[in-house]
Amino acid sequence: MKKLPALLTSLLCLALAGAAWADDVQVAVAANFTAPMKTIAAEFAKATGHTATLSFGATGRFYTQIKNGAPFDVFLSADDETPAKLEQEGAAVSGSRFTYATGQLVLWSAQPDFVDAQGEVLKKGNFKNIALAAPKLAPYGAAAIETLTQLGLLDSLSPKFVQGESIGQTFGFVSTGNAELGFVALSQVYENGKIKSGSAWIVPERLHSPIRQDAVILARAKDNKAAAALAEFLKSEKARAVIRAYGYTI
Repeated sequence: MKKLPALLTSLLCLALAGAAWADDVQVAVAANFTAPMKTIAAEFAKATGHTATLSFGATGRFYTQIKNGAPFDVFLSADDETPAKLEQEGAAVSGSRFTYATGQLVLWSAQPDFVDAQGEVLKKGNFKNIALAAPKLAPYGAAAIETLTQLGLLDSLSPKFVQGESIGQTFGFVSTGNAELGFVALSQVYENGKIKSGSAWIVPERLHSPIRQDAVILARAKDNKAAAALAEFLKSEKARAVIRAYGYTI
């Protein structure tokens, strides 16, 4: 019985040591990466003991917030230009930037058989509204504009645009029927190797610039062990398996 207090003391010391080692990392995440990042964050916590607190939104909006001092430690962008710009401006840790995924654009409708497999519905124009993310804020929106330009349909369809601030809001417009169809991220409608519901046309990559999505550790987190651990975890095969499962390429 005399050994019991000593054992309890040892266990308490181990628990306190674990708590001291574990840390929290504040992560700004591009809206298109919402579903996979929630899964990755849970796996990250199990593997490291660190906690990733996630905020989701538009890449352009996050850039402004970061420049204005928002307390984020890691930024998972929907493009490669914004993290590079932050790095050049001294707002991110030099050399910490890497591509964590390459996204795919998809034209999607919540209605079955509304969008055909070749995207010919765009040429027919038999719809009232088409949703896309604001191109100045969201790279998927910029890719949608490039696609319509390549198809020669930008001028004819622009009066029907309904713009979301982020790809998440854009998806909401289409999923609720406020727009009959729209350009969203494949990850939002893809699961187990197929489109979950509705109808879709996966936009050929030749119609727009590659959607390379970069992550970067922000300057305020240069000594944050949890931030460094998350960056490494995103490069792990466990995280990459999740990323691929949502239709991204590595």
